[in-house]
Amino acid sequence: MEKIMLASDYQEGAHPAIIKRLCDTNLLSTEGYGTDDFSESGRVKIRKACECPDAAIHFLVGGTQTNATVIDALLRSYEGVIAADSGHISVHEAGAIEAGGHKVLPLCNDYGKIDAVQLRDYYETWLNDGNRDHMVKPGMVYLSQPTEYGTLYSLKELTSISNVCRKYHLPLYVDGARLAYALACPENDVTLPDLARLCDVFYIGGTKCGALMGEAVVIPDPTLIPHFFTIIKQHGALLAKGRLLGLQFDTLFTDDLYEQIGSVAIRSANRLRDLFKSKGYTLSFASPTNQIFLTVDDKQKEHLDSFSVSSFWEKADDGRTIIRFATSWATSEEKIKAFEKCL
Repeated sequence: MEKIMLASDYQEGAHPAIIKRLCDTNLLSTEGYGTDDFSESGRVKIRKACECPDAAIHFLVGGTQTNATVIDALLRSYEGVIAADSGHISVHEAGAIEAGGHKVLPLCNDYGKIDAVQLRDYYETWLNDGNRDHMVKPGMVYLSQPTEYGTLYSLKELTSISNVCRKYHLPLYVDGARLAYALACPENDVTLPDLARLCDVFYIGGTKCGALMGEAVVIPDPTLIPHFFTIIKQHGALLAKGRLLGLQFDTLFTDDLYEQIGSVAIRSANRLRDLFKSKGYTLSFASPTNQIFLTVDDKQKEHLDSFSVSSFWEKADDGRTIIRFATSWATSEEKIKAFEKCL
């Protein structure tokens, strides 16, 4: 039997509307490096969605390249980036930030999140340390929306963090690799205009949200990083056939497609949560977006592994295992029904 793949949200290719446009425009000749009309149209639509008409929009090839490029562009040589100790740059990017010459400064997470009080206390501790000139200076703050645990920052939480960042002149950067699933979640109250207002830089994820590849970096104040295009190229994150990225985002931001495809993942994830609860499985914690975390014993894990593919998360304190299932824009009703039958 072919196993049901639910290990991550980037297992499929791309939304059919994107594939169609790529095919329809395949033989057209355009300028390179994102200077084409498709990319410019995508930028116009993203600016409108963010209610930020002057924002600089840049298309990069992937999440790790985006994080490494943005962080290196924002920091000076002696500065590091504050992040949750569960953050993607802290754990799952193979030291990419450190390889670029900047230290990740981790804070303890609360189901993936940090808060404004933690942030203030951390910076004040550094500021009042007599040895701070011998230490890495906190130079910016990194968050994910949703977090690596599938949890969400509320508008109140994000506003409080933004206020602390502005008090201490710390650029706030939000990783939106799964942003479509946050925007589509009923529990979410943070909009694209909110992100543009409260953040110094954020990115709109494409790779995990319906695109073949690519992320859209939004810089509300273009003067913050005036030579970002050149910095992207320095980091090997500039695609020569940039129209392949721009066209995808132009499609995703036509007729609200980006949020619509996020809704598919949320509905599928909620169905799975209900199924797991009805069969007596233990949800590790509440995560309202497209990631579902289960704490399972060996027998439960063996049963699930017999017909599906999940991803290992971590070992629980009681010896059980925490595993993750992730739905996506392409998780069909048929897939959920097949999973229910096997479960």
